[in-house]
Amino acid sequence: MQQPVDGPEGLTLERALTIVRRRAPLIVLCAAVVAGAAFAYSKSQPKRYTATASLAFNNDQLSQQVAGLPATNNDVPAQQASNLELVKLGNLAATTAGIVGHGLSEQQVAGDVSVSGAGESGIVAVSATTGSPALSATVANTYSRKFVEQQQATNQQYFQAALAIVDKQLTSLSPKQRLGVDGLELQNRAQSLRLLSELDYGVVKVAQEAVPPTGASSPRTSRSTALGGILGLLIGLGIAFVLERLDRRIRGPEDLESIYGLPLLGVVPDSAALSAMSVAGAGRGGELPRAETEAFGLVRAHLRFFNVDRELRTVLVASPAPGDGKTTIALHLAEAAARAGSRVLLLEVDLRAPALSRALDVGKGRGIAEVLIGVSTLHEVVDSVEIDGTFRRTVYAGSLDVLSAGAVLPPNPAELLESKAMNSLLVQVRAAYDLVVIDAPPLTAVSDAIPLLSRVDGVVVVGRIGRSRRDAAGRLRQVLESSGATLLGVIANGAKSGPAPYVPSAVEEAPPSAMPSINGSGPADRLAPTA
Repeated sequence: MQQPVDGPEGLTLERALTIVRRRAPLIVLCAAVVAGAAFAYSKSQPKRYTATASLAFNNDQLSQQVAGLPATNNDVPAQQASNLELVKLGNLAATTAGIVGHGLSEQQVAGDVSVSGAGESGIVAVSATTGSPALSATVANTYSRKFVEQQQATNQQYFQAALAIVDKQLTSLSPKQRLGVDGLELQNRAQSLRLLSELDYGVVKVAQEAVPPTGASSPRTSRSTALGGILGLLIGLGIAFVLERLDRRIRGPEDLESIYGLPLLGVVPDSAALSAMSVAGAGRGGELPRAETEAFGLVRAHLRFFNVDRELRTVLVASPAPGDGKTTIALHLAEAAARAGSRVLLLEVDLRAPALSRALDVGKGRGIAEVLIGVSTLHEVVDSVEIDGTFRRTVYAGSLDVLSAGAVLPPNPAELLESKAMNSLLVQVRAAYDLVVIDAPPLTAVSDAIPLLSRVDGVVVVGRIGRSRRDAAGRLRQVLESSGATLLGVIANGAKSGPAPYVPSAVEEAPPSAMPSINGSGPADRLAPTA
């Protein structure tokens, strides 16, 4: 028995892509809505303009050397961080607000100005962002110039204080000492300090003044819209996977393959014709449209293709719950085999809620229960249904034998299906027919047909797209695994799109009597079943 490659809830890459394809409209809608909201919000924001001035710091430590202090080997990143903090300190915001005017406050300037460094280059950028290009340039330049002026004033105070100390030291020296080495060094230092204090020397200068920007720095509508689209896409993906997790229904044929770990035998479209014929009578004057007929023909062909190494005479059609369409699938699969010239029996073992009697207008008398308890023989209760029509441009005429549940339902269906009489019946019909298609009750609803799983040549599982539930399918998978049944494949019923249009070849236009049956043998002689 083929083992499932994935659990029902396993999220593989293939399944994830399937979810994305299935929920693509929702994902695209979320992306479009969030992107549109980001675009509208961005458009509603006032324009802001950013102007940037550059400050260049000179860290050659000339002032320490001139003052007579030893030069220090400062760490460059640490020095750059110190420069950034230095530009942010002080009362520059208040000073700039007072100079620029335009109703600016200290808090506004502090919020509009940002300071950043350019790596370890010693360059510090002072940026101002306001609602006016000219005002932004004015604020950035004023802030930078006032910082440079403050640093120059600080340096002058530093040099003047150092000069006063040196002058005091010179005063304390005798005339002879002044002419000595130490005295001459002090005199040279005093001269350098006096010169530096008069030259307005500073360790920082304005490297580049800010100019009014030609375009707004914010809002960046294109960027905001793109980020909104990406965010919406992520939101849509999240919602899609949450909905997929919460939605317990089987959404596509690939879900059936994943849950059961079986090949897909065919996809039956969601057809009004199938729904109507299942009630009005499929074998009495009704003929399926071409697409639906081809769907069941493909199922029969796939059964033969996937099982060329075994003989299939008894095939049980199972489903996890009522309403999956197993009776319709069993009926039309039997008809497809009968059209090909095989001797086919459609056997109904759903003794609690039979549907074939209504669909085919048969079984108004005795049925399988009477055969199992020995009050009737097989040939007495089998009905023959004519299936005249056209199949692949070929006119065919044949019949399908049906053994239905009968008019009176037994009180002990489980005991009857598990009995030796049921074994004998399976042996008898297997010998008399090329193919026996068994319509079983829902296996997770009742356990009547579970003993038959290991007695038939193979089991076909039917799931209805958009209706069958994953938990019910998972329970059926466990039942099938523990029963020792030979699993043949899955059929997806009620799909939104059926198989591709069929173009017959010259070989396929041969009369049905020349076609092999599902098990590979030719049609058997029409032998009346015996008791």
